[in-house]
Amino acid sequence: MFEKRAGEILIDQLIEWGVDHIYGMPGNSINEFIDDLRKREDDIDFLQIRHEEVGALAASSYAKLTGKLGVCLSIAGPGATHLMNGLYDAKKDKVPVLAIVGQVPSTAVGTDAHQEINLERMFDGVGVFNRRVESAYQLPDMLNMAIREAYVQKGVSVLIVPDDLFAKKLKNDKRKTSETRVYPTITPDQETVERTVSMINNAKKPVILAGKGARDSREELVDFAEKIKAPIVLSLLGKGTIPDYHELNLGQHGQIGTKPAFEAVMNTDMLILIGTTFPYRDYLPDDVNAVQIEIKQDDLGKIYPIKEGLCGDAKHILPRLTSLVSEAKSDEHLKSYQEKMKRWHIHMQEMKKETTNPIHGPQVMYALEKNVEKDAVISCDVGNVTVWTTRFFPFTNQKFVISGALASMGSGIPGAIAAQRAYPDKQVVGICGDGGFTMVMHDFITAVKYDMPVKIVVLNNSMIGMIKYEQQTKGNLNYETDLGAVNFAKFAESCGGEGYRIEKYEEMETTMKQAFLSKKPAVIDVVIEDMAPLPGQITYDQAVSYGEYLMKEFFTNGKVEFPDLERTARRLL
Repeated sequence: MFEKRAGEILIDQLIEWGVDHIYGMPGNSINEFIDDLRKREDDIDFLQIRHEEVGALAASSYAKLTGKLGVCLSIAGPGATHLMNGLYDAKKDKVPVLAIVGQVPSTAVGTDAHQEINLERMFDGVGVFNRRVESAYQLPDMLNMAIREAYVQKGVSVLIVPDDLFAKKLKNDKRKTSETRVYPTITPDQETVERTVSMINNAKKPVILAGKGARDSREELVDFAEKIKAPIVLSLLGKGTIPDYHELNLGQHGQIGTKPAFEAVMNTDMLILIGTTFPYRDYLPDDVNAVQIEIKQDDLGKIYPIKEGLCGDAKHILPRLTSLVSEAKSDEHLKSYQEKMKRWHIHMQEMKKETTNPIHGPQVMYALEKNVEKDAVISCDVGNVTVWTTRFFPFTNQKFVISGALASMGSGIPGAIAAQRAYPDKQVVGICGDGGFTMVMHDFITAVKYDMPVKIVVLNNSMIGMIKYEQQTKGNLNYETDLGAVNFAKFAESCGGEGYRIEKYEEMETTMKQAFLSKKPAVIDVVIEDMAPLPGQITYDQAVSYGEYLMKEFFTNGKVEFPDLERTARRLL
């Protein structure tokens, strides 16, 4: 067998694993591998990003959307540190990502060389696999080990390679490992299933809280819920599991959720958790029977004191439960919440269809509703924009990607880039606040460079709106939440893309339609007024703390303004 460079062998292996693109930026401690990628550009795409954080966030988003391995790379030192936010996003949302990280030459490791840092120690907290290659002969097997661990443990693998090792010649004829994966079927034992069925049969007010783990089980979830006459509440990462207007759907839960969802969960006598590690214990009832379906054994009972845990894939477990549970005799409980949800939808429609100025978030969502295709991919950033999108945009069959458990601002553009790469024939829409957009706006240039027709909608209120609201609900005066006005449409044009700016409601429909008809990457800059998206259910503590803020504002500045916060409260309470 003839010899090849280790970097070439690495590319062969990545292709065998199904990898067809990598996000990264060239640099001095990854240059040998970059040269191998250059020679194989017909086999594997290298997407040059402008900041390694965006590369890691894009790799994470790609994994979330497809279930496939997301791959990013960086140089040692500064490039590696830039990866961390995106890698922690993948870790927290439990998706497979591989980071190939360059290091100073093997003969210089440990000498405090230029840009050398202790990468193994730095990545220790984020990686399910985190090792440095010390010999080129190790590289093929260690790559297979890294990818397998990323898939099996649904996490981040970090492979650290001194750059000179990529250039070593190998025969690669005596590998210990291969590019194969095994997917065992995990199923709960019969006794656990029978006890679970008995609990469900005895429940009078069952409620399902479903998350990311149920997204590929829409039909099975609906069949199960219909048989036991239970409403379905969704976590943020479960958005899109069933259509927003489905008769069983009570919307999102938690701080961003709906009032019917909050009431249903808090008043249930049987909580059924499906594919979710919902983190907000204050939004779950104190003492009810609970069962959890979860594919990862160590997540069973992690978020709530369950009575039974069913380990396995919801797609396989739900039909089994549906076949065994008795059909509920009464749907009175379900119907009561369906009526509440109808009233909630009416309130939301009233806010969306307002025609007044200044523009508010719900009005933007109504304009998007008219232009976003039913099978589009929506990449949502973090902040007030998360609430506007999840509460007011009606999902049908759209795919949804967001930074969930880490909740990192700046995830909107990377998610859109990854979505367009994963689904080149689908419409891709990024929905960002101006705070999240400005964190990574430089990589709009990446979309332009690769001619990705993404539409990035920026809700521009010149402030970090959610933090301003959080300061108020803690009873604190607002401090350093203003960002200053920026015309993002002109920025988009300066990058070589298209820019559209909407400042008045009367411009919304025509300008939005014009932007979406374009086949080029575009930023749609919508100037909106400050308006707090209140929780679906306001707690007593939140009300008291907001009262404290008003008092401090009055005695500090001599006035109190009641802007759209008051109007929103009247709508939702």
